[in-house]
Amino acid sequence: MNALNVPRPPWMTEDLVLLEEQARRYIGDEYAPNVDRWHEAGMYERDVWTKAGAAGLLCASMPEEYGGSGGSFAHEAVINREFSLAGFDDFGAPLHSGIVAPYILHYGTEEQKKRWLPKLATGELVGAIAMTEPGTGSDLQGVRTKAEKSGNGYKLNGAKTFITNGQHANLVIVVAKTDPAAGSKGVSLLVVETDGTNGFRRGRKLKKLGMDSADTSELFFDDVQLPAESLLGTEEGQGFYQLMKELPQERLIVAVHAVAMMERALALTIDYTKQRKAFGKAIIEFQNSAFELAECKTDTTIAKVFLDHCIGLHLEGKLDTVTASMAKYRLTDTLAKVVDRCLQLFGGYGFMDEYPISRLYRDARVLRIYAGTNEIMKLLIARSL
Repeated sequence: MNALNVPRPPWMTEDLVLLEEQARRYIGDEYAPNVDRWHEAGMYERDVWTKAGAAGLLCASMPEEYGGSGGSFAHEAVINREFSLAGFDDFGAPLHSGIVAPYILHYGTEEQKKRWLPKLATGELVGAIAMTEPGTGSDLQGVRTKAEKSGNGYKLNGAKTFITNGQHANLVIVVAKTDPAAGSKGVSLLVVETDGTNGFRRGRKLKKLGMDSADTSELFFDDVQLPAESLLGTEEGQGFYQLMKELPQERLIVAVHAVAMMERALALTIDYTKQRKAFGKAIIEFQNSAFELAECKTDTTIAKVFLDHCIGLHLEGKLDTVTASMAKYRLTDTLAKVVDRCLQLFGGYGFMDEYPISRLYRDARVLRIYAGTNEIMKLLIARSL
């Protein structure tokens, strides 16, 4: 599926091309046939995770000594793109591999890395990060979840919502206040292994506008007793710094999906308009249809080139918060515009749930919200002026 004529970026090495082919083949054989069933059921099975681990689709950027594939973010980007091209946009692996695992790699102790990363790589552990609370979204300094000293460890209390992988996750990084009086310097990250943990509860799998089979959930922590080793790293109060350092990659992951979803929408629409006839000719032969698709292809091409540029910067350690915010904001806004135009060209069928373009339209909406709303992205960009 390639409706664009964009050359491969310089960072796309031969091993990444091979990974792209392998991932496409595996996802096409193993996952794509089940997407409709998962959509109807509102959930995919737990063994999707262990199968992904066995296929090398989890933690590709983690070092081999910790069970990963020893790759870079480029490996994660290639895999994530293939998930979206296959219509598996709501699988939580990009967060698991590209957000949760890097927190442990970058800030965890050696013991924590050896304990958790290999199991994340196999899918034995499913990762989630619990930031958002019922009354707290982008304002991470305002979290109310508390981790109070209790014996040699902590007692964790709080509620989180909109948590990706919430129903399957058994390793959750929780953003909590260890010193409520210290502002941002009182925020810490606590790692909770949920299996058999007293006081941990999963709430509802939330019903959403899109991403139907994603297990986005509420999580509750009621007097959860945690050992001292649950603190990510060795010092309290480092959580806000850790979160800020990792957010550019999180936003780049969103941008990867945005462009892949544009590519898929464009390819589906070109194919449909070539086959669908009205007034004796294919829809694509009408000037309005051709012009609309020309605009969509142009917008998607520009988005892809900027994304590839940002990935290149990130691989060199040069992607700053402002540029990552530009990518997340602009490419998700462009996705909304492209998918809307594509759905219009499907006519009445575009409004039907059985057509992939309908799901793309609904699924695309949340990309402008999560990982920081696009309004927050603009605020961050404006501060650089």
